[in-house]
Amino acid sequence: MKEQIYTNYRLQLPDQEILGTLVVRNGRIADIQPGMVSQGQDGQGDYLLPGLVELHTDNLEQCLTPRPKVKWPLDMAALHHDRELISAGITTVCDAIAIGDVLPNSARLTQFAPMIDAIDRAQQAGRFSADHRLHLRCELGYEHVYEIAERYANHPLLVLISLMDHTPGQRQFVNLEKYREYYIGKHGITPAQMDAFIQGRIADQQRYAEQNRKLLVELTQAQEVFLASHDDATIEHVQEAVESGATIAEFPTTLDAAKEAHQQGLQILMGAPNLVLGGSHSGNVSAMDLIERQLVDLISSDYVPQSLLQAMFLIVRQTEQPLYDIMRLFTLNPARAIGLDGDRGSLEVGKRADLITVHDDGIVPRLTAVVREGKRFA
Repeated sequence: MKEQIYTNYRLQLPDQEILGTLVVRNGRIADIQPGMVSQGQDGQGDYLLPGLVELHTDNLEQCLTPRPKVKWPLDMAALHHDRELISAGITTVCDAIAIGDVLPNSARLTQFAPMIDAIDRAQQAGRFSADHRLHLRCELGYEHVYEIAERYANHPLLVLISLMDHTPGQRQFVNLEKYREYYIGKHGITPAQMDAFIQGRIADQQRYAEQNRKLLVELTQAQEVFLASHDDATIEHVQEAVESGATIAEFPTTLDAAKEAHQQGLQILMGAPNLVLGGSHSGNVSAMDLIERQLVDLISSDYVPQSLLQAMFLIVRQTEQPLYDIMRLFTLNPARAIGLDGDRGSLEVGKRADLITVHDDGIVPRLTAVVREGKRFA
C-alpha cells in the first residue's frame, strides 16, 4: 500500500483551516487530522489546498502558435501546454477549443480537429500530468459550427459547450473602438479593411446565429453536456441563456448582466487576469467589483495559467475573507459545475489526492508542490 504523509501544513478544508496532517494512500485522501506527527513531509506551516480546476483556457492555442505565423509541432505543443498547467497548480482542466471564428482565414477554422486529436492521444497514452477534458467554444456566427460540434458530441472527454458571439457592437465588444483596437492590434486587420470586416461579421451573425443556437442547445440537452453562455452584456442575454438551459455564465461584461445571472441561479465565471491586472483589458466590468458584491462563483485562468494562484491570494488580501472560503472559486465550485465534485475539488477523505502546497511570503504566493492522484508532478 503506497502512502504519503503531509504534516505541519495549514490544511484548507471545505469549511475551516487546521494546522494538521493529511495522509494519502493509493492516490486517495485516507485521513485528515489536526496536529503534527513525527513522520512524513514537514510543511513548516505552509498551505495545503486541493488542486485547481480550470474550466476555460485557450493556452493550447498559444503553445501551438508561440509567435505569429509560427506553428509548433502539435503533440509537443500539447505537452508544453499540459506542463504549464500542472506547474500552475491546475490538476483538472477543460481545454477550450474554438469551433469557428469571425476571421475568414483564422487557424481556428482548421486546427480544432488536430488539437482535439492531440489531447485525446496524450490523455489516453498517459503523457499528460493534469486530467484533461474538452470544452467546445462555439462561435454562433460561423456557418459550419453546428455540424462540427455534432461530430464531437459523443467524445468521451467532452463535458462543456459554450455559446459565443463576437459580433462587433455587442457583448464583449459593445464599444466599436475597442473592437477596432483589438482586431487591428491582435489580428493585423488594417484600418482601411475594418468597416467591411465589421459589416461582414454582422451579416454572418444575422444569417447563422439564431439557427446555430437552437441546434447547439438541442445537442447539449440530448448529450447531457453542460452549457455556458459567453460575454453576456444585458438582462436579455442572460434570460436567453437561462431559456437555453445554460448553467454557467462566462465573463459577463456588465454589472447588470452579472446581477441577473446571479438572480437566475447561473454560476458566474470571471477571469483571473482581470483580477491580477486590476480590470478588464476590453473595458468591461471589473472581476473584483463583482467578487466584492458576491456575484462570482468560478474563476478561470483564461489565457494565463499562472494567474489562478495569484488571483486567489489577491482576493483573500483584498476582501479579508479566509482562504478556505475563497479557494472554492478555484477548486470545488468548478468541479461541481461540470459534475466532478464527487471525487475532487476539496480536501475530504475518499477523494482523489489532487493537492497543491503553497508558500506565501505576503508578496507573491509560490507553489512548492503539485500532486495528482498521489503522484507528484511539479
